[in-house]
Amino acid sequence: VQLQASGGGLVQAGGSLRLSCAASGRTFGRSAMGWFRQSPGKERELVATINWIGGSIRYADSVKGRFTISRDMNTLYLQMNSLKPEDTAVYYCAAALAVGTATTMRQYDYWGQGTQVTVSS
Repeated sequence: VQLQASGGGLVQAGGSLRLSCAASGRTFGRSAMGWFRQSPGKERELVATINWIGGSIRYADSVKGRFTISRDMNTLYLQMNSLKPEDTAVYYCAAALAVGTATTMRQYDYWGQGTQVTVSS
């Protein structure tokens, strides 16, 4: 199983980026998928999670109203609008084997390699 994240880059504050995460090796149609991020000196934190197509979605308070998570059968997306310098981090996608909502790192079984997002002020 592989998760391949892409779409990161350098953007000015107020700008937008769209991250993608393509899963291969198995299908995750009924499993939770999510985005986490980690900035230097900080713990990895949940950004958003979606449990399956059309299912429950949760966001970190810091990104509500600015980020949108979506997915099709095996690709996860994160639309990031109104980006702020504090959104700068390495963003990781993750997938769980279990069905249902997953909000903690330990609930996820597979991780992508991370993509760097840098927001300049």
